[in-house]
Amino acid sequence: MSLNFDSLFVGDVPDGGRVAPVKRGKYDFAVAYPDPVSLPNEHIVESVAEALAENGSDLAIYPHPQGNTLLRQYVAEKLSRDRDINAGVDDIILGNGSGHPIELLCRVLINPGDVVITDDFVYGGTLNNLRKQFADIRGVQSDASGMDPEALDATITEAKSQGKKPKFVYLIATFQNPQGWTLSEARRKEILAVTQKHEVPILEDDCYADNRYDGESVTSIFNLDDTDSVMYVGSFSKIISPGMSLGYMTAPPSVLDKVMGIKTGQRVSEFTALVVEKYARKYLDSHIEKINGIQRGKRDAMLSAIGENFGTSAEWSNPDGGLYIWMKLKDGVDMVALHKKALDEIDVGVHPGSNYSPDGVSGKNYLRLCFGYNDSDEIQTGISLLSDFLTKEGALD
Repeated sequence: MSLNFDSLFVGDVPDGGRVAPVKRGKYDFAVAYPDPVSLPNEHIVESVAEALAENGSDLAIYPHPQGNTLLRQYVAEKLSRDRDINAGVDDIILGNGSGHPIELLCRVLINPGDVVITDDFVYGGTLNNLRKQFADIRGVQSDASGMDPEALDATITEAKSQGKKPKFVYLIATFQNPQGWTLSEARRKEILAVTQKHEVPILEDDCYADNRYDGESVTSIFNLDDTDSVMYVGSFSKIISPGMSLGYMTAPPSVLDKVMGIKTGQRVSEFTALVVEKYARKYLDSHIEKINGIQRGKRDAMLSAIGENFGTSAEWSNPDGGLYIWMKLKDGVDMVALHKKALDEIDVGVHPGSNYSPDGVSGKNYLRLCFGYNDSDEIQTGISLLSDFLTKEGALD
């Protein structure tokens, strides 16, 4: 007779399950993979050899609890140069991708029932982290320029009137996932003015900032803040590869100290960190320029294909960077049901908008399209197949 563990589980662990391999479409517009052909495998191999020759003996000891010092120094230099963030090496904590630092921040800041504010549609991974802490997630409406500061002010005011001052506002200010917009510097300042008035911090997720194809870079919210109220996370996943799974964070000292209090034992791979540091110093800037050229072409191919095939039957974003196009179909369309059918019948993968909704239900007539993985010809074919499928299903006029 097997032991029944049901009475032994703690009460605040959400239900889950072991994950079976996810079926991927031939035309995979569902997940934000980077271009597979341009992965810098030769330079990574070279960097492995150089890193091991110079620092391989470091693998015999446990790494620094905050992560490899050489890589943290590189991150500090890159943030200063590219994002106007002045953070020393001791102000950087490495993580396993950007999701890991976000999870740590959620753990040290959120009690069950605490209010956290996000956009009306936002990255599902962060929503999952918030749900694991049983947060009260409240979405704020966005327009074509991003989160509406007046709506944000009203949302914070309402929460405070209920005795539930928000713990933080989560923002992907540059090439937002999934909506694609970038907050202008003026809009960033307006949002900061609101959060500073209410003394509510911001968690700035800047993991797509390097993937700019058009327009001028906008400084980080962290740089614009003068009240030590912004926490910041970034990642190497979209500029090297998701498989290397390295990210980082910086924040006010009291927050970093709390994070390190629960991070004990959750070390980042010293091997991966050594290799990424060596690679980044020699090749990362030129690699970013290369992949941005490739992904600009893929974005343009998808926008062209959508225009040719969808016409006036849908609305969609036109992002200056990132990996996503956000599409709105007519009211009543249920992409939760149709995205599974599309994968089975036409081998096209997409994500329904409800995956990005704080309530997990709204946005069924939206879909997110990622253009990073397939080549331009495949994108053209896949979008044509998707349009024909949606027309057949009555989702397009």
